Amino acid sequence: MAETETSNSKALHFVLVHGAGHGGWCWYRLRALMEATGYKVTSLDLKSAGIDPSDANTLFTFDDYNKPLIDFLLNLPENEKVILVGHSAGGLTLTDMIHRFGSKKIHMAIYIAANMLKLGIITDQDIKDSVPDTSEYEDVIEYVYGLGPDKPPTSSMLKREFHRKILYNMSPIEDSSLASMLVKPSPAMAFRSVQFNEGEDADKIPRVYVKTLNDRVLKTEQQDAMIRRWPPFQVFDVESDHSPFFSNPFILFGFLVQVVSSIPCNGK
Repeated sequence: MAETETSNSKALHFVLVHGAGHGGWCWYRLRALMEATGYKVTSLDLKSAGIDPSDANTLFTFDDYNKPLIDFLLNLPENEKVILVGHSAGGLTLTDMIHRFGSKKIHMAIYIAANMLKLGIITDQDIKDSVPDTSEYEDVIEYVYGLGPDKPPTSSMLKREFHRKILYNMSPIEDSSLASMLVKPSPAMAFRSVQFNEGEDADKIPRVYVKTLNDRVLKTEQQDAMIRRWPPFQVFDVESDHSPFFSNPFILFGFLVQVVSSIPCNGK
């Protein structure tokens, strides 16, 4: 690797944001590739995810759920910026951070098979474009009603017997097996409270979208609809299920290297 390329990679700090029910663990293949190339990578757990001990049924706001990332960004050294990479429902977290912190903390946002909604109260069209439609598989979601059977669910999770078929249909069997042991319920109440307040310079942050062409969670037509409604700087297509960090990590890594090399970034 050329000296200038190595120097540039060391100036870049990627923060990988998992989707609902997953954790920082899901990025292990991509993180290994990136760190071996000299990039700085953080893959944290949001509240109740991964090794975070919080109970998903006790999280009632999106701020509660996102607190580990909010704290991380608040405590970044002065003048340091990061590149946020979000998967699936992690895209909602990315958009929240874009509006919350703007270009002062965030250099770029990369959405991978992710919910990319701009701002405001979630509309019926947002739901149509971004909420997974698993109706063809019938009863696949487990709900917990922590506030009582007459109240909305406090957590939800795709039933484990459907993980391979829906989430990881193109992924190596060892990865889908590991994931099924590690996936946890996601905080339904927190996601229900999502609302974005428009930041002053949110549109100054370059956004990139990575489409997953064999996705059984977020259909390609849904991804296309979100791209049309809030056009990103670049769009990449990957032959993948909903989890390209398992099913096609080398191609995904190549996209990340390509996009960051196309936009000047000095970490300042």
